[in-house]
Amino acid sequence: MLRADVLSEEGKSKAVAFDEIDKAPEEKARGITIATAHVEYQTDKRHYAHVDCPGHADYVKNMITGAAQMDGAILVVSATDGPMPQTREHILLSRQVGVPAMVCFLNKIDMVEDEELVELVEMELRELLSFYKYPGDEIPIVRASALAALQLYPGDEIPIVRGSALAALKGENPKIGKEAILKLMDEVDRYIPDPVRALDKPFAMPVEDVFSIQGRGTVVTGRVEQGIVKVGDEIEIVGIRPQNTKSTVTGVEMFKKQLNEGQAGDNVGLLIRGLKRDDVERGQVVCKPGSIKPHKKFRGEIYALSKEEGGRHTPFFTNYKPQFFFRTADVTGTVSLPEGTEMVMPGDNVTCTFELLSPVAMEPGLRFAIREGGRTVGAGVVAEIIE
Repeated sequence: MLRADVLSEEGKSKAVAFDEIDKAPEEKARGITIATAHVEYQTDKRHYAHVDCPGHADYVKNMITGAAQMDGAILVVSATDGPMPQTREHILLSRQVGVPAMVCFLNKIDMVEDEELVELVEMELRELLSFYKYPGDEIPIVRASALAALQLYPGDEIPIVRGSALAALKGENPKIGKEAILKLMDEVDRYIPDPVRALDKPFAMPVEDVFSIQGRGTVVTGRVEQGIVKVGDEIEIVGIRPQNTKSTVTGVEMFKKQLNEGQAGDNVGLLIRGLKRDDVERGQVVCKPGSIKPHKKFRGEIYALSKEEGGRHTPFFTNYKPQFFFRTADVTGTVSLPEGTEMVMPGDNVTCTFELLSPVAMEPGLRFAIREGGRTVGAGVVAEIIE
C-alpha cells in the first residue's frame, strides 16, 4: 500500500510491497484488487487498519463486506479516466453500509496536462458524491503537482487530494508523489471522525475468512463489530449452518502480534479450540453464547434503487429471488410484497417480508444490500424478526 510505503519512510509504518496487497494470483495477473486486503500503518494521530477494496467492476461484490467494516474511506479516482461505473457503486455502497466520511485521492495527476480536464473530473466527482448524499458541493481541493504548491481551499468538506501513486512508489516528483501521500493522510486524520466503539455490548465478529495453521488449529478472521473477546472466552458460531457451534477462544492475534484480547473495531484472528477448517465459513458470526440468534424470515424496509442510481430498469414482484448481503454473509432469499402492492418500481420505498435459504445472525436495525446480476439493486434494514 503506497500509504504504508511512504509512511514507513517517516518511521510510522512497515513497508508493504505494492504488488503484495493484491493477494490472489489472478489479482496480480490482472493488476486489479479482488479480495479485500488488510494493511496497518500509523500517523502521529492514529493507528490505521486499512482495508484495500476492489476497484474492478466484476468484483464490487467483495467490496460490500469490506465497506461494512469501515470507519472512513479513501476514494481513489484516476485523473485520466474520471469516475468510472464502479466508482458510483463504491460511493453508493459506502452510503448504504454507513461509512460516515470519505477523503478523495485524484491519482495519475502527472498524466494529465490539461488543467481544465482535471477540473472537469473534480466537478464530476463532486456531483457524484452529492448525488449519494455526501457533502460533495463543498469539497476542498488539495493540489499536489509539479506546477503548484499544495493548496487547501478553506470552508469545504470532503477533501480531494491530487497526486501520483506511482511517483510516490518510485520516489519521483515529491510534490505529486510522497508529499501528496503525506497530505492525504493529514486529511484523513483531520476529516475522518473518531469512531465510537460499542465496547459495552456482547461480543460479536462477522467471519471474513478462515485459515488452517499447521500445529495450531483453525483461525477465523474478521473485524470485531461490538464488545470485547479475551483468550479463554466461550464463544458461539452462529448462522448459515443448521446448527450453532460452541467452543473456546485459545488465541487472539492482530497483524501477527499475540494479544490477550480484541475489542470493537479491531481486525483480529481468533484461534478456536477443536475447530476444523470445514466447521466454519465466511458469513457466520462469532459471538458471546446466546447473544445473537440466526433467522430466516423477517420483515424489512427496503429502497429499490432507481435506474439512474444503477438499479433495475423494470419493477419486481412477489417471489423475486435476489442475493442478500448481511455483513459478510451472501445468501439467496425470496421477497413477498405486502397485500395490495402488485409491484415495486425502481425508486420505491416499501416494507416487505423476506425469507432466506440459509439462516443469518440478525437483529432489528441490521442493514443489508440487495444484488442481482452483478449489480446492487436495493438497500434495506431489518425491521422485525418473524422466525
